[in-house]
Amino acid sequence: MFDLNLPLAERLRPSSLEELIGQEHLVGESGILRRTITSGIIPSMILWGPPGVGKTTIANIIANEVKSPFYTLSAVSAGVKDVREVIDKARRQSKVILFIDEIHRFNKSQQDALLGAVEKGIITLIGATTENPSFEVNAALLSRCQVYTLKSLNENDLLLLVDQALAKDEQLGKKEVILKEHKALFQISGGDARKLLNLLELVTDAVKGDKVEITDELVKNIAQQRVAIYDKSGEQHYDIISAFIKSLRGSDPNAAVYYLARMIEGGEDVKFIARRMVILASEDIGNANPTALVIATNAFQAVNVIGYPEARIILSQCATYLACSPKSNASYMAINKAQALVRETGDLPVPMALRNSPTKLMKDAGYGKGYQYAHDHKGNFVAMDFLPEEIRDTKLYEPGHNAREEEMRKRLRALWKEKYGY
Repeated sequence: MFDLNLPLAERLRPSSLEELIGQEHLVGESGILRRTITSGIIPSMILWGPPGVGKTTIANIIANEVKSPFYTLSAVSAGVKDVREVIDKARRQSKVILFIDEIHRFNKSQQDALLGAVEKGIITLIGATTENPSFEVNAALLSRCQVYTLKSLNENDLLLLVDQALAKDEQLGKKEVILKEHKALFQISGGDARKLLNLLELVTDAVKGDKVEITDELVKNIAQQRVAIYDKSGEQHYDIISAFIKSLRGSDPNAAVYYLARMIEGGEDVKFIARRMVILASEDIGNANPTALVIATNAFQAVNVIGYPEARIILSQCATYLACSPKSNASYMAINKAQALVRETGDLPVPMALRNSPTKLMKDAGYGKGYQYAHDHKGNFVAMDFLPEEIRDTKLYEPGHNAREEEMRKRLRALWKEKYGY
C-alpha cells in the first residue's frame, strides 16, 4: 500500500528492473547494468542523463537487488560534513552504497572527501548528473567510477508510463480517466518522467467529477493556472534569469534576491548564476563602479570552491551589491560602436608611428617613426593621433552620467576636447 500523500511519481517509482521503463541498452536482457546487478558486484558509478529518465530509480533498484545499506545525499544541500558522516557510518557496515544526486554540484573539496572512501571500498558511490562528468567530476574520482549514459525517454516510453499510472495507481483509479490527447502532457513535462506523472496527477485532481477526458487544451489551461515549475532547460529558466538580471540593472535588490531564491530553490547551476553577474558587472555597471567586476569575479571563484548550500550566501552578497551600485553601460556601448565601425571600414592601416619596429628594415621603412613616449611629457600625456587616418576624430567612448565617470569625462575634456569634443 502506497502513501497517497506522496506525489504520483514517488508512488509509482519502480523497485525492480522489470518495472523500469526505458534504458533498455543498460537494463534490458543483454544490458551491461543488468549483468552487473545480477552478479552482485557493484562498482562505483556515475549515471549521466537528462532529468527524469531513471537515475535515482536505478540507484534504488541496485540497493534493493543487492540488499545493501543505502544512503542518499543531494549535492544541492549536502556538504563535506554530511559526506564524512556517511563515511563514518559505512566503516561500521559492509557494502554501503552512497547515492549522490546532482554530483556535478559538489565542488572539488567535496568530491575529494569521497575519493579515499571510494578507493578503499568503504563505500560504493553512485552519482547522478545531468552534466557531462568529464567536465564536472574530478578526474581522480571519475577514474574510479564506471560511467553509464542514460537516454531520453521516447514517446512510447512516456505513453507506457501514463498507461501504467492509470492502470496501477489507486488514487487515479478513483476516477475514469480517458487520455484523448497527450501532446501537451509531453511538451510541458519535457520528457521528464517525474514531471509527466505529477502533471498527470495535477490535471486529474483539478477536474471535478468522476470522469476526466485529458485533452491538450485542458492540460495547458490547468498547467498555466497551477504548475509552478522551474525548468532549468525550458522557458522558466530564461524568464527567471531575465527577471534577475533586469532587477539588478534596475537597482532593485529586493526583486534581485527574490529571483535569486527562485533559481536556487529550483536547483539552478551556481556557476550559471555567478557567470551572469560577472557579465552584468561590466555591461551594466562598468566604470561607474569598477569594484563591481572585482566582486563579481571573486564571487564566481568563491562559489566554485564552496558549492551549495553555502554558495547561496555569496550569491546574495554579490547580487545585492550589484543592485545597489551606480549603473553605466558606457563601456558596453563603446565596444558595440567600435565593432560596428570595424565591420563598416574594414582593416584600416595602423598609423606608422604606432607600428612595432623590431628590425632595422622596418625602422628604415618608417615603422615607429614619430612616436612620442607619454611618460617623457608633462602630465604623462602627449597629443597624438592613435586612430587610423580615415577615422582619426571618431569618438567611441562616451562616459556615463555618474560620479566616477564624470571625473573621467572631466579628465578626457582636459586632454581631448579639441579632438573628440568631450
